[in-house]
Amino acid sequence: MNKKAILITGTSSGVGLETAVFLAERGFKVYATMRDLSRSGKLKLEASRRNVHLRLLHLDVTDRKSIRNAVKKVIEESKGIYGLVNNAGINIRGFFEDLSEEEMRRVFEVNVLGTMAVTRAALPFMRNAQCARIIIMSSVGGNISSPGNAAYCSSKFALEGFGQTLAQEMMPFGVHVSIVEPGFIKTELFGKNRYVAERAMDPRGPYHKQFLGVQKLTDRFALSPIASPADVAQAIHHALTADRPRLTYVVGYRAKILIALRRFLPREMFERIWMRKAARRIDMSASEH
Repeated sequence: MNKKAILITGTSSGVGLETAVFLAERGFKVYATMRDLSRSGKLKLEASRRNVHLRLLHLDVTDRKSIRNAVKKVIEESKGIYGLVNNAGINIRGFFEDLSEEEMRRVFEVNVLGTMAVTRAALPFMRNAQCARIIIMSSVGGNISSPGNAAYCSSKFALEGFGQTLAQEMMPFGVHVSIVEPGFIKTELFGKNRYVAERAMDPRGPYHKQFLGVQKLTDRFALSPIASPADVAQAIHHALTADRPRLTYVVGYRAKILIALRRFLPREMFERIWMRKAARRIDMSASEH
C-alpha cells in the first residue's frame, strides 16, 4: 500500500464526515462508508471544499453482505486495511420503561453488533498484516450514564468491554485497539437524527415530565458544545499514527473532568454527587414546562 487505507463507517454527517476528510487531508486513503449513499452530498461538498479525494462505499453495519462487499472492495483496491474506524451509531432517547424491546434491540444491533460485525470482517486481513489500528467510537456515556439514555449508554458500556477485550487479544499480532470517548458534541444525533422512543412523548406516561426536562437540558448543551467533530478527528488521527497509541482517548474537557472525578473519588461519593446533580437539573428543567 502506497497510502495507508482507512475504512470508516457512518460518514454521512458529524464525526464520521469530519474524520473522513481530516484523515484524507493527512495523506490516508480513506474509504468513507455509509448506509445510504444518497446522503453523501454533504460529505462530497466538504471533500471538494477542502480539496481531498475520498472513496465512497455502501456499508450498512446491520447487513452482513454489505459489510463483506465493502471490505472486499478495500482489499482488492488497496491490498490491505491499515485502519478501521468504527464510527456508525444511533441513539433512541427515552427512560428505560418507555423503550420497547424493539427500540433497545435496534440500538444494540447498530452500535454493538454492527461494530463487532465490521471488525470481524476486517480483522483477518489486519491481523495478518501484523501492523494495523482499530478505533472504536464510545462516549463519556460509556463510563457515566445519564437519565433518558438507557439504550445509548448501555450500548456504549458494552463497546467499552468489547474494546478492552479486543485490545488484549490483538496485542500479540501488532494490532492496536483504541477507544475514543467524546463528551457532548453537537452533531445530527442531537438534531434531525435525534430519535425518541414512542412512549416517551406520551403525556400520560410516568416519566413524561422528567423526560421533557432531559430534552430541554440536551438542547441547552447542544447550543454550547465544549468539543467539536474536529477534536474527535484529531484524537482518531493520533490513535492511527502514534508509535504507542493509548487504549482510551477522552475528548472534551468536561468529559475529562467527569471521568477523572469518577476515577479518583470514592465510587459511592461520586455516584451520590452525580446522581443528585442530574436529578436536580432535570427537576429544574421539567418545572419550566
